[in-house]
Amino acid sequence: MDAGQILGRGISFPPRLGADGRWAWSEGEQTIREAIRVILLTEFRERVMLPEFGGNLNRYLFAPNTVTTRHAIADRVDKALATWEPRLRVEEIEVEPVPDDPEAAVVTVVYRLIATQVRERVNLTVTFAG
Repeated sequence: MDAGQILGRGISFPPRLGADGRWAWSEGEQTIREAIRVILLTEFRERVMLPEFGGNLNRYLFAPNTVTTRHAIADRVDKALATWEPRLRVEEIEVEPVPDDPEAAVVTVVYRLIATQVRERVNLTVTFAG
């Protein structure tokens, strides 16, 4: 059984055309990484039929880039992934400031795929407006 059958397949995110001019598809571990980004970058009420879906990380746009804010972001990421992505278990979340950019932080999520027990990692940058 291949990873696509175990972990799923779907249109790639962001949606794009492949070299053949058709919609590009992703499968396996790539599908999970893309799903994590979709969850975390979606704001509450953005999806009309599922208003509670998403990570709602833009709520921190005007927050200060402090330890307290970064802890709140980590908590929000943990809750969103626990709610919306049943194919994985989060093992660690780090939210660290970017040394040369005081208005940004990098979220690193380390997770284990339930079906295969493979350990993966994804990074996402959160920007603060100051």
